[in-house]
Formats: sequence, structure tokens, C-alpha cells
Amino acid sequence: MTRVAGYARSTSDHFEPENDLDPTAQRRLRGHLEQIDYTAFASNKEILASILGRAELSKMQHLAVAAAHARGIWVKAAISMTETGGTITPQQAVKLAELRHSFDELSAAYEALRRMIERGYVFYSPTA
Repeated sequence: MTRVAGYARSTSDHFEPENDLDPTAQRRLRGHLEQIDYTAFASNKEILASILGRAELSKMQHLAVAAAHARGIWVKAAISMTETGGTITPQQAVKLAELRHSFDELSAAYEALRRMIERGYVFYSPTA
């Protein structure tokens, strides 16, 4: 299971036939699973392409810059809060958690768009 920014996504397992299935039943099951996988792929491609359009380099750059900015703000705040030594206050901890959450969400969105491109759900165009 993959855990990113507060949500968990299970990784897919490869088909492993049960020992008691005969070869014909195994092939039939593989065929059904391929149909299911293709249906999921086609659904993702249709829906995500209609929502996002083309995934251009500028879109990736905007997400990357926003995530980098959020990371910098979060870490700068942590450094500022700890410059005097000792521990941080509960209020400071809440603020750091909010800042980290912003970074985590932007990072997750970047990774999600990258995965969509990698899987062919959206068309990637290096130029706008």
C-alpha cells in the first residue's frame, strides 16, 4: 500500500491463479481481468482528458513551482520556530502541520498528473 499525504492507495497485485483452477479457467479469468483493466483505463482516459485537457509542460511546471514554494515556506517556518532552541508551542505545531499539508497536497497533485501522463490517461504536450 502506498501512503501519500494522508491518503492510502493500494498497489496493484499481479494475477496469480489459484492452484485448483484448470488452465482453461485460468485463461478465462485472465481475459476477464484484462477486460476489467481496459475498462478502468478507458474510463480514466475519457474522464480525465475531458476534465484536464492536454497536460502541457507549463501545467507540470506550475504544480512543481507551487509545491516547491509550499515546501520552502513550511521548512522556513520550522527553522524560524526552532531558532531559539527548545520546543515549539502547540499553536506552532498546528501551523507547521497546516503548512506541511499544503506541501503534501501540491506534491500529491503533481505526482497524480505525472501518473496520468505515464499511463496515457491524458495527452502530454511539451509545448503550450
